[in-house]
Amino acid sequence: MVNAPIRLLIAASGTGGHLFPAIALAEQLPDYQIEWLGVPNRLERSLVPKQYPLNTIAVEGFQQGLGFSSLRILGKLVGSILQVRKLLKKGNFQGVFTTGGYIAGPAVIAARSLGLPVILHESNALPGKVTRFFGPWCDAVAVGFEVAAKYLPRAKTIYTNTPVRSPFLNSGIVPLDLPIPENVPLIVVFGGSQGAVAINKLVRECVTAWFDAGAWVVHLTGDNDPEADKLQHPQYIVLPFYDNMAGLLKRADLAISRSGAGSLTELAVCGVPSILIPYPFAAEDHQTYNAEVFTSVGAAIAFKQSELSAEVLQSKVLYLLQSAELTHMAEKSKAIAVPDSAEKLAHLVREVVEM
Repeated sequence: MVNAPIRLLIAASGTGGHLFPAIALAEQLPDYQIEWLGVPNRLERSLVPKQYPLNTIAVEGFQQGLGFSSLRILGKLVGSILQVRKLLKKGNFQGVFTTGGYIAGPAVIAARSLGLPVILHESNALPGKVTRFFGPWCDAVAVGFEVAAKYLPRAKTIYTNTPVRSPFLNSGIVPLDLPIPENVPLIVVFGGSQGAVAINKLVRECVTAWFDAGAWVVHLTGDNDPEADKLQHPQYIVLPFYDNMAGLLKRADLAISRSGAGSLTELAVCGVPSILIPYPFAAEDHQTYNAEVFTSVGAAIAFKQSELSAEVLQSKVLYLLQSAELTHMAEKSKAIAVPDSAEKLAHLVREVVEM
């Protein structure tokens, strides 16, 4: 008699930072039957591969103090828990994996009410409120940064780093369909899956001097910048998004970026030195904690958005382009990468679910 494949529910929603590590894990579990738990009208609709059936629940985060809106959100939470519990029972799932965020709440509660094992992955250096609250409920909490463990004293934490998508791990050069000459310095500017209008504005004020120094710039603006097409130059490629981020970062000499955990992991795997500008409105300023991990080892330079002027950014980039420091930063970035993170996380999932 052939054993039925293990069924795993992955609860990951909202941003690339939550979805990409979960997708990378799923790719390492080809013998599992995986279904997805998400929220309507979020990125999972387009990012989750078609082979993973997508179930959605209507749940929101508690962003403000208690009030009538909180009662409505609480009602949705209770309804979502019951909905996930029904899904887990009907589908005979044997475990739940989540990357945190507010979708993790109903997933963890429903799973524990049925006695199912739960593994949570926290990618940020400062774990989110959901992780800090639900971490002790989980069989294991995998952390993307070792420093995160100190904020989770009651949880069973294991350092796995954060998985990246498989194209980032392919050896060698990944061809680009962009007209960039081979021997020019390339600066890549991006703001994560949401874009970053404030960074876009700063960069547009700086780039002319970088062009004069011989650099090319690929600027990924996101789709919320009304001035995205304001600047035109032969050495300037502006796009809202670009699918082949692995190829682009492997070609990059320098990145200017937010410091979301997913972006930082991709920079490290590709060995890209970076100038980091943490998103100032991130929950509990967690992007600053992420950036400190990279700046503390010399892999990046970080600036507070409120304190960064176009003049400072312009001169810092020009200095790096002409300095050996850029090479040292690239080496430090590569040194903190964990290329087999997805395998480590998959091993942990197997260990917990199959025990």
